[in-house]
Amino acid sequence: MKHELKKLENSQVEFTITVEPKEYEVDMKAASSRIAEKTNIKGFRKGKAPYDKIVQDFGELKILEEALQTIVQKNFFKAVNEEKLDTIGMPQINVEKMAPENEVIFKATVALMPTVKLADLTKIKVEKKEVKVDTKQVDEALGHLQKMQPKEVLKKGKATDKDKVVIDMDMFLDKVPVEGGQTKKHGVYLSEKYYIPGMEQELIGLEKDSKKEFTLEFPKEHYQKHLAGKKVDFSIKVHDVFELQYPNLDDTFAKTLGLETMDKLKTTMQENLTKEEERKEAQRIEAEMLTKIVDASKFDAIPEVIVTAEKQKMFYELKADLEKQGMDMEKYLESLKKTEEEIFNDFQEGAEKRAKAALVSRQVAKDNKIEVPQGELTEEIEMIKKAYKDNEQAQENLKRPEVLETIAVSIQNRKVMDHLKKEILGIEIQKPEEKKQDCECGDDCENGCDEKCECK
Repeated sequence: MKHELKKLENSQVEFTITVEPKEYEVDMKAASSRIAEKTNIKGFRKGKAPYDKIVQDFGELKILEEALQTIVQKNFFKAVNEEKLDTIGMPQINVEKMAPENEVIFKATVALMPTVKLADLTKIKVEKKEVKVDTKQVDEALGHLQKMQPKEVLKKGKATDKDKVVIDMDMFLDKVPVEGGQTKKHGVYLSEKYYIPGMEQELIGLEKDSKKEFTLEFPKEHYQKHLAGKKVDFSIKVHDVFELQYPNLDDTFAKTLGLETMDKLKTTMQENLTKEEERKEAQRIEAEMLTKIVDASKFDAIPEVIVTAEKQKMFYELKADLEKQGMDMEKYLESLKKTEEEIFNDFQEGAEKRAKAALVSRQVAKDNKIEVPQGELTEEIEMIKKAYKDNEQAQENLKRPEVLETIAVSIQNRKVMDHLKKEILGIEIQKPEEKKQDCECGDDCENGCDEKCECK
C-alpha cells in the first residue's frame, strides 16, 4: 500500500491511497467466504463453496465489492498510523478506481484533532467562595416541607390569599377560543405565583359557584409564542374553595420524616443544604475555571465534525428536558415557529464553546498522563448497571462501544477537573477510602481472626 497526503483547510487532510492486488488478496478470500455463507450454492453446503466456484457464479467484481469496505478501512487506518495523525470522526471516502486484478485507488478526507496550546495555569485565578447556610435558610426549607403536607378543608365563604380554589377556565384571544386554553377543575394555590402574572389576585375574594371574566397579559418570554406578550381574556367559574391547614413544626412533624425530634430535623436539613450549596459552588468553580482556560488558550481551526457532534448532544439534551416537563418537541418548535434545523443551527455558538472546553480537558489529560484504568471503567459500569437494573434498554446500551467510550471520557473529565482544582485552587481531592474486605466468616477481621472466628 502506498499513499499521498494533502493538507486541507479547517484541520482536514486528504489521503490518496493505492492498494495492489496482492495486498488485498486475503480480503477477497474473506469476502468470498461471506458470500458463500449468505447464499445457497448447488452442490455445496452453506459456506463451503471454494473461491473458484464463487468467482464462476458471481464474478470477481462482486467479490471485490464485498471486500471493498474492509480494504478501505484497513488501509486507511494503516496510512493514518504511518503518518502518526490524530484523526476524529469517520472519513469521507471516494473510490477512484476499482477493478479485479487491478489497483484499488481511493481518496479519504478526514478531520484532524486540533492542537491546543493551553493557557498558563499559574495565571488562571479563580476564588472559592465560602459556603454558609444560616438559620433563615433552614427555616425556609422547613417551611417548604411544611407546605408540601397541607390538609385541604372545604371552606364556605370567600377565598383568601392563603387558600386553594378549583376552577373551570376558558381562554380567548380576540374573542376566539385559544387552542388548549380550556381546563376543568383546575387547582390554583393563591399563596403562590401563577405562571400568568395576576391570576391569583383575580381569584381572591371569589367563592363557590362564582363566575368572573377578566383580561391578563401573558409574559413576553412565555414559551407559547402565539400568546407571549398578548392580552388574553379569561372566563372563570369557581367549583370549590379549600382552606389549607399545615402541620405544626414540632417533633410529631419530624417523626413523619423519619427523625425523632425537631432539633434532629433541623440539623439534618442544615447538613443537606450545606452539601447542596457546596455542590453548586463546585459546579460554579469548574465552569469558571474552564471558561478562563478556554479564553486564554489557543486553538487550531476546529473541524465542523466536532462542533456538529456537540450540537447533536445539545439537541438531545433539550429534547430530554422537554420530555421531563411533559412537553412535546413538535409543539415546542411550533410555539417558537422554528424547525429542528433552525434550532440545531442556533446551538452553533454554544457548541463551539463546549467543543473548546472538551479539547482543553483532553489536552490537560494528555499533558499530565491522566488515564482511566480498565478497573475504574469496569467499576463505573457495574454501578450504572445496578442503578438501572430494571431498565433493559440501559443494560443493552452498556454493551455499545460508543457508550463505553462516553463513560470513559466522563471519568477522565472528572480526573482532569480534580487536577485543575489542585493546580489552580490548591485543593487536594481526597480519594475515597478503599472498602475493607470482610472475612469469609462475615466478621471484620482486619487485625486477624481470633480463635473463636468461624473461619478458623
